[in-house]
Amino acid sequence: MGLLEELQERGNYKCELCGSTESLEIYEVPPVSTGGIDGSLLACETCIDQIESRSLGTDAMEPNHWRCLNDSMWSEHDAVKVVSWRMLSRLKSEGWPKDLLDMMYLDDATLAWAKATGEGLLESEKIIHRDVNGVILKNGDSVVLVKDLKVKGSSMVAKQGTAVRRISLDRENAEYIEGKVDGQQIVIISKFVKKT
Repeated sequence: MGLLEELQERGNYKCELCGSTESLEIYEVPPVSTGGIDGSLLACETCIDQIESRSLGTDAMEPNHWRCLNDSMWSEHDAVKVVSWRMLSRLKSEGWPKDLLDMMYLDDATLAWAKATGEGLLESEKIIHRDVNGVILKNGDSVVLVKDLKVKGSSMVAKQGTAVRRISLDRENAEYIEGKVDGQQIVIISKFVKKT
C-alpha cells in the first residue's frame, strides 16, 4: 500500500484538517526529515495553498476556513497536531485561535517539531536565512548551488548548478539550510546557494 492510500485510509478519504473531500493530496509537514505516514497528512488544495502562502510571499489567509482546527487539533496523529498548532499560531491575532492554543497540549518532541519552522515567534525573534544574493529563504524554497561543495563525512561532491528542492531551515542558525542532494539529506551553508 502506498503513502497516499495509507493517508486516505487514516483520514477516511477526507482532509485531515478541514474535512473536505475535494482535491486531496499528500502534505509533508516541514521540516521534512522522515516524511512517510508519521511526517505527512492528507490535505485539500485549499488548506495546502493557505499553509504555504507565507513561504510563497503572500499571506492569502482565510481565518474562518481555519475554524475547523477546533476539531482537528485533537487528532491522535502528530503531523495533524503540528499543522493545527502552526496555523493557530499564525492566526492568533484574530482572537479565537489564542483560546484554542491555550487548550491545546503537545508533548515536548511534538512542540519542538511544531516550532521548527519559526511559526509562533515574533518577527523580531525569527532567524532570517539569506542566499548568496541576500534574498530571504523560506522553508520549501528551491535553490541552486553556486559552487561545488564537498559533503563532510562522505566522498560525495555536490556540483555547482545542482538544484535542491523543498529546503528546510535551521531555526537556530541563519547560515544553515537542509535539503536532499542525490537522495541524501545534507546541511548546506546558505551563502553557497541561490534561490530559484
